Amino acid sequence: MADRRGGRAALPPESTVTAGEWEWRDLEGEEFHRVLFVDVDLMEVDVRGCRFEECTFRNTRFNASTHAESAYVNCAFVRCSFFDAAFTGCKAAGSMFDGCQYGLLKVDGGDWSFVGMPGADLRGSVFTGVRLREADLTGARLDGSTLRDCDLSAAWLRTASLLECDLRGSELGELDPNAVALRGATVDLAQAAHLVTNLGLNVSA
Repeated sequence: MADRRGGRAALPPESTVTAGEWEWRDLEGEEFHRVLFVDVDLMEVDVRGCRFEECTFRNTRFNASTHAESAYVNCAFVRCSFFDAAFTGCKAAGSMFDGCQYGLLKVDGGDWSFVGMPGADLRGSVFTGVRLREADLTGARLDGSTLRDCDLSAAWLRTASLLECDLRGSELGELDPNAVALRGATVDLAQAAHLVTNLGLNVSA
């Protein structure tokens, strides 16, 4: 499993839930602490107002699931599938994603600061109004994705691919245009000036 940013090790689980122990159902207002979920099917499940803290999900299927006002704090997602999953107003701060599959992932609002998604294939995903401060997106593929009105301050984006990505309205921090692939990306005027400044050029009328 990929290392967590800052060297924070995942804590051992206190209980385990496997596919045979899990009954397919929607979740509302429930809390889970240091639970290991293995081979659990959460496809098309509606999760509302739940809190998962320091949990680990292995080979868990989140396809077409919806998540609203829920928290996944300092969790680990290993070889999970998120095809067409939607997160609205959720918190995933400090969580680590390793070897996961995405495709049409949608994240609207919420706090995903310090999240670890190095090398993730997020092509075609949509992030709108998401707090991604100090997120590790090193080497991530975001070609054709949307990152509108997001806070990417101090995010790790080195070697990330942002080809034809819509970045308008996002705080790009110290994004180095020489360290990422930006061809065809869409930015607003303020961002354009910011990127030119990061290239060491002077903007003058």
